Amino acid sequence: MPQISRARALAYVGVLLVALLLAGRLAFHREQPAAAQVAPAAMRAEPAPVRKLLVHVVGAVHDPGLYRLDDGSRVDDAIRAAGGPKPKAALDLVNLAAPVADGQQVIVPVRGRGAEAGGVAAPGTAPAGPVHLNTATLEQLDTLPGVGPVTAQKILDYRNEHGAFSSVAELDAVSGIGPARLAELKKLVDL
Repeated sequence: MPQISRARALAYVGVLLVALLLAGRLAFHREQPAAAQVAPAAMRAEPAPVRKLLVHVVGAVHDPGLYRLDDGSRVDDAIRAAGGPKPKAALDLVNLAAPVADGQQVIVPVRGRGAEAGGVAAPGTAPAGPVHLNTATLEQLDTLPGVGPVTAQKILDYRNEHGAFSSVAELDAVSGIGPARLAELKKLVDL
């Protein structure tokens, strides 16, 4: 058997390691594209369809009517969908940040028309028309008998946390409004 020097043996081992490294790399690169093509397809998910709400926008807007809005839309989105406010719109009486609910009517009052057009009556006096729970401002809620600014803010906080009211009876869930107060308010509010 021929004798191999130590240097020559190390050279053979080095060449063998380089060959194995190149063969492994080549094999890895051939398999990777196939795996890369399968993984994203398996992980791809279909986005959930966006729920649409039907909202009725009336009052001091350029194009009043029915509008379909994405779930999570705000009163401001509804007003913009209706062509935006007219110059005499009293937007300071509208909570533009309030979420809209399916079937809700958004009323944009005209400046100077008083409580019958959605204006604000003096606190403690009964409003001229029903107060709309889903669009009312703090000032409008404050006009309801037995509802002061603190309770009005609690109603707004409840609406912002839970979304639009689905019934007038849901007012009972607001802290500070009990059965007797709810019975009194039922004839003065609507959705």
